[in-house]
Amino acid sequence: MSDSIYEHPFRQLPTAQRPLIGATVLVVEDSRFASEAVRLMCLRSGARIRRADCLKSAYRHLAAYRPSVVIIDLGLPDGPGNDLIRDLASRPDPAPPVIATSGDPSLRDIALTEGARDFLTKPIPSLGIFQETILRLLPAEVQPRGLRVLSDEQLLPDRLAFRNDMEVIAALIDCDTDPPDIQYIAQFLETVAYSAEDRPLINAARQLGADMRRSHDAPDLTPIRAMVAARIQTTAIV
Repeated sequence: MSDSIYEHPFRQLPTAQRPLIGATVLVVEDSRFASEAVRLMCLRSGARIRRADCLKSAYRHLAAYRPSVVIIDLGLPDGPGNDLIRDLASRPDPAPPVIATSGDPSLRDIALTEGARDFLTKPIPSLGIFQETILRLLPAEVQPRGLRVLSDEQLLPDRLAFRNDMEVIAALIDCDTDPPDIQYIAQFLETVAYSAEDRPLINAARQLGADMRRSHDAPDLTPIRAMVAARIQTTAIV
């Protein structure tokens, strides 16, 4: 298995400015906007990043590489992220430490019970919190030496990544061949909305999920369709 961390004798050492040099982060995240935020933080921190957008893709990555840490979104298109967390925690061979992530902080305790070592809320509050969360899970011998100033900078992805997520949701809503998976639409929409700190969209996603739980009938997707279309329009390339 390749990509084993810190095995090369001539590797570059981590520094106060780039404390994650030598580390590889596997982010299991279906939102392009959320994963782009992690990519920017990895880039600033010196870490390499791999992305899986579903459980199936994550298992393919883990079969070929051993990342330093895995960041797992709790809502994925082909199953809950907790399934992967539980699987990694139960393996007899040492598995990479897992950080769960969600816009809903109430899911923290469940994820930790399943085997996650830590939890990051969306949006990730700052570059410093991102770095410290990962560093706590890495071996002491690869920690950067000396004092380090924690950055309170929040790195924001390009809005085109947000637009891409909105287009995915629009396609799911207007799928012609199959009825839309409303549970996944609500879940994915809430994830993206939390990452973008879009409060009206967060409220709409929560309402959609609540409507679905209250009734077996398909909720009216017209308000969601209009909100998503408006956001696509405002982030259009001109």
